[in-house]
Amino acid sequence: MNHPVVIRPVQSTDFPAWEPLWNGYNAFYGRSGPTALAADITRTTWARFFDAGEPMHALVAESGDRLLGLAHFLYHRSTIQLAMSCYMQDLFTVEAARGKGVGRALIEAVYECARQAGSARVYWQTHETNAAAMQLYDKVADKSGFVVYRKML
Repeated sequence: MNHPVVIRPVQSTDFPAWEPLWNGYNAFYGRSGPTALAADITRTTWARFFDAGEPMHALVAESGDRLLGLAHFLYHRSTIQLAMSCYMQDLFTVEAARGKGVGRALIEAVYECARQAGSARVYWQTHETNAAAMQLYDKVADKSGFVVYRKML
């Protein structure tokens, strides 16, 4: 990382550089090989970032001409507050950028986007085994104490 890191909204021309990050993120969570996401999910996710009718957004971390990380987030209503909530669904950096402030910069940029959008909170999940990421998360946010349950339909 010889160049400064810039956090910016993803651009339509970023797809060739974004896709390896997206694939790396999915591989980290075991969605690769036979369990990889279908190509139409990737194409639809990408298209949603550029659809003004979608509440989904994407930021990237760039250094020089290389993308080092991504953050995907969306806004939704809540039954316990009037302002929208911001859910950061995906956060990922290339291994070489880890521990160098890139993840923190992406999170802070999501916070700023949420403030500007009038959101009352930003939240996210991580896997309980993601100890390295949790070291950062413990510094930039509070643990909610909630456990996530899900049922695939």
